[in-house]
Amino acid sequence: MSDVMIELLISATWETLLMTFAAGFISLLAGLPLGLALVLTGKSGLCENLWANRILGSVINAFRSVPFIILLVALIPLTRFIVGTALGTWAAIVPLAIAATPYYARIAEVSLREVDRGLIEAVRAMGGNRWTIIREVLIPESLPGIVAGFTVTLVTLVGASAMAGAIGAGGLGDLAIRYGYQRFETGVMIAVVIVLIIMVCAIQWIGDRAVERLDRRQSTV
Repeated sequence: MSDVMIELLISATWETLLMTFAAGFISLLAGLPLGLALVLTGKSGLCENLWANRILGSVINAFRSVPFIILLVALIPLTRFIVGTALGTWAAIVPLAIAATPYYARIAEVSLREVDRGLIEAVRAMGGNRWTIIREVLIPESLPGIVAGFTVTLVTLVGASAMAGAIGAGGLGDLAIRYGYQRFETGVMIAVVIVLIIMVCAIQWIGDRAVERLDRRQSTV
């Protein structure tokens, strides 16, 4: 590979990291409250409201059922309204975040539902209100699962960001398509695949170490 291609590869890697972590951060901020709302309004939840639970669940399922490449195109007007353009790295963050939020919400819901009901009832018996139960029981006890789910979401976003490159979002996907596929530069394609593998393995390793540390901390409490 030439020096120019190496510079393009480095630039594309940073763009992919930006898309992945910016969209991941937004999905964490929006998805965790949604997952919490699904648990709280579900059957036997602290704020049981089955109608609200079904409506929220249906909206989340609707977004999850749309393939990302279709969602990417369908959200072009919204993307253009928010960032002023439908092309580039920042434009890709909008559909990536919207696609990842319901995905992470369901993962967070599963982690929150696994919290021992006995702990919740014990805090309630001691006079703890809903906010106390959420802050002192639900979130802390499900934290390893929440972090593990966020790691999976980031890994998924790496693949989705590469797919976004198909419509000019930049990043490694765009580099692979423009140079590796359209110009038949096999070396570029191989380099992109290697970088993506390293990126995914690094994210998974960091996430696994964080979960192990949280598990050890909980076991010593």
